Amino acid sequence: MSDFNERIVEEFRANGGTVSTAGFGDKLVLLHTTGAKSGAARISPVMGFPEQDGWLVVASKAGAPENPAWYANLVAHPDAAIETPGENGVETVEVTARALSGDEYAAAWKRVVAAAPGFDDYRIKARHRTIPVLLLTRRG
Repeated sequence: MSDFNERIVEEFRANGGTVSTAGFGDKLVLLHTTGAKSGAARISPVMGFPEQDGWLVVASKAGAPENPAWYANLVAHPDAAIETPGENGVETVEVTARALSGDEYAAAWKRVVAAAPGFDDYRIKARHRTIPVLLLTRRG
């Protein structure tokens, strides 16, 4: 994990899920995945958009030409966990990831861009890559 991400994780946990760095506020979740190749435990701070059935996460990698590593991890191992701001501080929730497609993807993308317009800039920057949107639903 990069030094920047380590600082984000520390700030998230110390402040009940709120991160002032880079203006993230309470929009982040800490995504716990299993490495697609290594099988190692990984943590990635990502923006999480609450939905009735769970959370949307966007594999934008700031518009880079390739998907972030955590996306490959979720494709290989869709059972994961997130740390998310809760009523009594940060709570850990077991989730299952599912990549969205078709009309479901289009509707979710509109909701994401309405909440965080910068993602549309990432879409333009990504050019030939369709940025994946995943729904994380509670398990159990």
